[in-house]
Amino acid sequence: MPLPLLTEARAPLTREIEIVNEHAQRERIAIPAERALTIYVDKQELVTLMTLGAQPEWLVLGYLRNQRLIRSVDEVVSITVDWEVGAAAVKTRSGIHQLKEKTARKTVTTGCGQGSVFGGLMDEIESISLPPASITQAQLYGIVNAIRLKESTYKSAGSVHGCALFKADELLLFVEDVGRHNAIDTIAGWMWLQQPAMTSDDKVFYTTGRLTSEMVIKSAQMGVPIVVSRSGITQMGHEIAQRLALCAIGRATNRHFLCYSGQDRLVMQPELATVRTPVTMAST
Repeated sequence: MPLPLLTEARAPLTREIEIVNEHAQRERIAIPAERALTIYVDKQELVTLMTLGAQPEWLVLGYLRNQRLIRSVDEVVSITVDWEVGAAAVKTRSGIHQLKEKTARKTVTTGCGQGSVFGGLMDEIESISLPPASITQAQLYGIVNAIRLKESTYKSAGSVHGCALFKADELLLFVEDVGRHNAIDTIAGWMWLQQPAMTSDDKVFYTTGRLTSEMVIKSAQMGVPIVVSRSGITQMGHEIAQRLALCAIGRATNRHFLCYSGQDRLVMQPELATVRTPVTMAST
């Protein structure tokens, strides 16, 4: 079946405002342009997300995937985003079976912007099998360096989270949004649209936010077995990562990092930790 038809309703990511600084001087600065997007599935209202609006169609598709409401991208006919009314209309081929039952239980997550996960967080953990994959310490440093050099809304306006998908230390996609759960959903939607060419067994997911249970589960549902964060990990995130044999790496800044779980997926090169010159982006 063909891929879903998508609008390209990218919205401006920032807006300028006038402020007064500590010197009593007026100046104009950029701030993130947060906006509401209500998702309708076959004309039934589902949820309202707060988002920057960078890639809203990918966000909606990834949200439906990560909430386990649809199992295949083929189930979606189209996604139409209209910013004048702040709505995303999703048309499916045959509806979502038992939609009310599937959305009856809602867990409010720790994600910025009050993310939510429908159903039990642990419902499908046992059915997830992650592919074999590894990352070298040099590749990890390459990922951290790539994020450091990346031009971003955060650098110009602050107040957003960033997520990225890597193949080894090659940056494939970088997404920012007001919440890290939105950013990872956008990546999930993009990955789905690349199938079958896109495989997850050699991919690494990066986030600027905490490795919470939601982030670990969503990465696992995407089939990505290695996650990296510049922040730390929560207790539930750690427990789930261990159960899944997922490699969770946090506090990754400069040459420092902590590998919380799945240490067998990380090829250590401790001699690089004391090298002062930047690690090249080439995989080693």
